[in-house]
Amino acid sequence: MRHDAVRGHLDGLLLAVVEPGPLHGYAIIAAVQERSGGALELRTGTIYPALNRLERLGLLRSDWEAVGQRKRRRYELTEAGRRQLDEERSAWRDFTRVIGAVLDPGPTSGAVANGAAT
Repeated sequence: MRHDAVRGHLDGLLLAVVEPGPLHGYAIIAAVQERSGGALELRTGTIYPALNRLERLGLLRSDWEAVGQRKRRRYELTEAGRRQLDEERSAWRDFTRVIGAVLDPGPTSGAVANGAAT
């Protein structure tokens, strides 16, 4: 899968993988890769700035977890993050329905063309 395919969807991907509970950065990367069947391999240089931005926006909160002699930052959803994730999922469903109607037209694609998906 092309690396730029994630562009515009990274926030939703990150929010979705931390939805079940707190995860540290590498666990978030691994969760995205696992959920995508290995198709998405996100880089730390992409993930950490995005996690910091989502935290500044109040969509994530973080704390430090001690693991042996090391400390790792764990991220979890806030209530605002849960609402944003719901919006991301809704927008994704609308997007895939509309694009799907164009790329793979079927008997219901007329509803999308007639403005039902605007």
